[in-house]
Formats: sequence, structure tokens, C-alpha cells
Amino acid sequence: MSFSARTGAIALAVAAALAVSGCGETVIDDVKAEGAIQDSLEKSLDAKVTSVECPSDQEVEAGKRFDCTADVDGDPVTVTLKILNDDADVKIVGLKPGSGQ
Repeated sequence: MSFSARTGAIALAVAAALAVSGCGETVIDDVKAEGAIQDSLEKSLDAKVTSVECPSDQEVEAGKRFDCTADVDGDPVTVTLKILNDDADVKIVGLKPGSGQ
């Protein structure tokens, strides 16, 4: 089954405190976010995720969205995360093929 066929019925959530403080600001811990996304995609899609990359400078601001990229079964995808609160809990709110990598 192709990636796009599997994404229609997915409910993905990554809810974990993913914050790191430094230089007076709190940012998303990109390494933790990448690991959580990989686990979530592999379980939800029953697919092999070979890489996930998130930006390392995302400030924790409730309601803010940002994109990460992933390789799912050899297909590049864009994973959109939404920061839920000041504790840096995030949720996957978008998943689309073709990340432009």
C-alpha cells in the first residue's frame, strides 16, 4: 500500500514534553521530537521511517506550527507539528507527501 493511501485514516499524536532551555529561551528539543515522530509514524502507518529532521530553533509558543521532514518507506513527507502549550507538548496536525527534500 502506498504512503498516500495509508494517510487517510491516521490519527497521529506526539504528546510529550519536548522542551530545552538555553540562552534565555525555551525551544523544542529537535532530537526528542524526531524520535517521537519516527515512533508515531512507524506505529500508525506500519511503515519504515528511515529519517526525520526537525528544525533546532523552534521556540515554545502555544499554538505555533512548524514542519519537520521524514522519509517513510522511501517517500519524502512533510510532518506538521502544533505546539499545544508552554510545556512543549506537541501534536502532529499534518502529514503530506513530497517534502521537497
